[in-house]
Amino acid sequence: MAIIRIAQAQINTTVGDFSGNLKKIIGIIEQARNQDTDIVLFPELSICGYPPEDLLLKRGFLQDNLKAIEDLKQHARDIIVIVGYADSSDSNVYNAAAIMQNQRLVESYHKVELPNYGVFDEKRYFQEGSGFFVFELNQVIFAMSICEDIWIEGGVVEQSAQNSDVDIILNISASPFHAGKVETRQKVVEHFARKTDATVCFNNLVGGQDELVFDGGSFIMTPQGSLISRAKRFREEFLITDVHIDREKDSREKAKINNPKIIFVSLDSYKRYHKNEFPGTVAGEYGRLEEIYHGLVLGTKDYVRKNGFKKVVIGLSGGIDSALTAAIAVGALGPENVVGVTMPSQYTSSETLSDAELLARNLGVQSYAVPIHGIYKAYLDSIKDVLDTKEHGITHENIQARVRGNILMALSNRFGWMVLTTGNKSETAVGYCTLYGDMAGGFAAIKDIPKTMVFELSEYINELWGSEVIPKSVIKRPPSAELRPDQKDEDTLPPYSILDGILEAYVEEDKSPDEIINSGFDPEIVRDIVRKVDLNEYKRRQAPPGVKITHKAFGRDRRFPITNRYLKNAIP
Repeated sequence: MAIIRIAQAQINTTVGDFSGNLKKIIGIIEQARNQDTDIVLFPELSICGYPPEDLLLKRGFLQDNLKAIEDLKQHARDIIVIVGYADSSDSNVYNAAAIMQNQRLVESYHKVELPNYGVFDEKRYFQEGSGFFVFELNQVIFAMSICEDIWIEGGVVEQSAQNSDVDIILNISASPFHAGKVETRQKVVEHFARKTDATVCFNNLVGGQDELVFDGGSFIMTPQGSLISRAKRFREEFLITDVHIDREKDSREKAKINNPKIIFVSLDSYKRYHKNEFPGTVAGEYGRLEEIYHGLVLGTKDYVRKNGFKKVVIGLSGGIDSALTAAIAVGALGPENVVGVTMPSQYTSSETLSDAELLARNLGVQSYAVPIHGIYKAYLDSIKDVLDTKEHGITHENIQARVRGNILMALSNRFGWMVLTTGNKSETAVGYCTLYGDMAGGFAAIKDIPKTMVFELSEYINELWGSEVIPKSVIKRPPSAELRPDQKDEDTLPPYSILDGILEAYVEEDKSPDEIINSGFDPEIVRDIVRKVDLNEYKRRQAPPGVKITHKAFGRDRRFPITNRYLKNAIP
C-alpha cells in the first residue's frame, strides 16, 4: 500500500496580480513542505488569475506570466508543485498546468476540453491540448486534468484515463458558482471517478472576479464515489489529505507499454516518515439560501476590495431591496465601511423613512439624510419652458430617481465611496428601473436575485443575525418605488410570484412565449413580460456588474442583441 499526502491550496487570486499571486503560492508551498506533503495543487490559471479574458491577447501579460513560472521553480524543492498558468512557450497559448519538481519544470499539461458556453470564452484565447500526461510517484500513477477535461463524458481525458490504469486523477479548476452548482459538480466528478476507476482530486478556485464568484469546495473522491475530504466553501482553505492506494506494481508496466502516445514521466520518489496523519475531513454543506448569501457577500467583498475601494454608499429607501443590499454590504465589509443615505421626497411615506433609519441603526452603519424635494422642484422649474411639467408622469418619476443617483455619485466622487445599486433581477429584466438614476453606481450586488428571493434572503438574514435587523414592516410592506402618490409595483407589474416564474422560464430556461403560456401562465401577461424583457436589453447593457447567482444571469451568460426584431415582430 502506498500513501500519498496531497495538499489542496484553495486560494483567492487576483487577475493580473503576478507578484501578489506568486507570494501567496510560495507561502503555501513552504507550508505544504513543512507538513511533509508529496504534492501541492493550486487552482486553474492561479498564476495570472481567472478569467484573464483579453489580457491574454497582450504579449507583455503572457511574458510576465512565464516569468512568474520561472521564479516559482526555485521553490519546488522536496515537493511536487502543480500550478495553473497560461503557457505560451510556442506560437500558441494554452490553459496549462505546470508540474514542477527539484527546481525544474518537469512538464506542462495543456487543457484539452475548452468550454465555450455560458460565461466561458476559452476558445477565443486558448489552443486545445493534444496530449495526456501521466506521471509516477512512489509507485502510484497520476494523471493531470484541468476543469472541463473531466466534465466531458467519453472525452479524450476520460478515455485516456480508462486505458492507462491511473490511480489518482488531479484536477485543477476554476469552476464558477451558481445556486445548486455544487450538487452538479459532485455528480460530474463521481461519474468520472467511477468510469475511470480512479481517485479524483478536485481543487477549485475561490473568490470573486467581476460578476463571477468561485466557491471553492475542493474535495477528493474515491473510485466508488465516496468523499475522503472536502474543504469549506467561499473561503481560502489549505486541505491536506493522506490518500491510500493499494495496487499491484505490474500494472505500471502495462500502463506504459499499452499507451505509447501518452506522455509518461517517473518523478523522483520521496521516502516520507509521517509523524502525524491526515485521514481527511469532510466539511459540512450549505443550504440553498445560505450558499446564495455567502456568494453575494464574497462577490461584493472581492469586487470592492480588489478594485481599491474601502467603503460603499447605498441609497436607503426604506424598501426591501436597499435593506438586503445594505445587509450584504455589512456582511462583506463590516458596518464601519458602509454608508447609508436617505433621500426622501414629497412622496416618501413616514413609514418607509422611519424604516430606513431603523435599518441603519440595526446594521450599525453611518447614515445621512438628503431631502430631494427642493432639488426636484428646481429641476422642474428649469425645464418648464421646454416640457409641460404640470401633469405628473413617468418623466417626473425618472427625474426623482436621477436626482438620487446624482447625489450618490457626488458622494462617491468626493469621498471615494463605491456606490452599490439596489435593483433586483425581476425589475431590471422588465426595465422597471431608471437609467442614470437607481441604476447609477459601481456594483449591483443583488442584480441576479429575483424579487421573490429577495424576500427569502431577507428572512434568512434575520435568522442568521438572530434579530430583526431588516424590520418586519419592510418585508411585509407591498413594494413601491414611491415616485408618485400611493404607488405600488403591482400597478405596473404582475405579482412577483407570477413575474418571477415567467422570467425564469424565458430568461433562464430559454422557453418560447407559447411554451410558457402552455405551462399555465396568462397569455396577455406572458406576451407583455417577454416584450419588456427584450425591449430593455439596452438598459441592462449599461448597468453595473453584479454577482452571478442563478444558472443564467444577464450579461456574461445571456448576450442578446439590442437591435433585433425577432420576438418584437412575432408577438402581437
